[in-house]
Amino acid sequence: MLEIIGLCKSYPGRSGLRPVFRDFSLSVPDGLSIGLIGPNGAGKSTLMRLLGGLERPDRGRILTDERISWPIGLAGGLQGSLTGRDNVRFVCRIHASDHAELREREAFVEDFAEIGEAFDLPVKGYSSGMRSRLMFGLAMAFDFDTYLIDEVTAVGDAAFRAKSRRLLEARLGQARVIYTSHNMDEIARLCQRVVLLRPGAAPTLHESVREGIAAYQQLGREQTRSPVAVHGEAA
Repeated sequence: MLEIIGLCKSYPGRSGLRPVFRDFSLSVPDGLSIGLIGPNGAGKSTLMRLLGGLERPDRGRILTDERISWPIGLAGGLQGSLTGRDNVRFVCRIHASDHAELREREAFVEDFAEIGEAFDLPVKGYSSGMRSRLMFGLAMAFDFDTYLIDEVTAVGDAAFRAKSRRLLEARLGQARVIYTSHNMDEIARLCQRVVLLRPGAAPTLHESVREGIAAYQQLGREQTRSPVAVHGEAA
């Protein structure tokens, strides 16, 4: 069960608070992978951080009985002054049942992330791609009911992307994803439902992934045409 009730979230702006969500409510169907789509600024990454516990809402509630991963692919969630290994150990101490499992999970992440000697260097010196590799490997080291994934299969070279997809798809037999991406082919392949976010509008849950993608693409065409129409009227 995952339910969002009356969620409000704002950030400071030049002229005061800038609202991202106002009284946002959504009931997410059980057991189905969800594609989270929408134009830039619609709140996709903000929602992922809220679902993953990296941020708290100003008001409202997120109710769930699931084990939900941290958002994979987003900046944040790692302590910059610690090495990659120390970050992994910190998380493993929370989720691993004993020391042997901790070492096993740590070895998995080090092997999967493929960042070499950087694993023992401070994370603050990592590129965004290296951070994403580390966070993806760390999340996949544990069994969650829901994995929050933000464009992570676009990270790295072709071999690493293929490895990430294989591992992710293997997990989908026992878990689901809430996945945000601008790659609609990936959304269609991984997801059974789509939630369309639009700035200033209520979210729309589409039971048909194809229809949800079509609505998103239509929204993009309308936004592209708008400046042209304004320019034409001014002329």
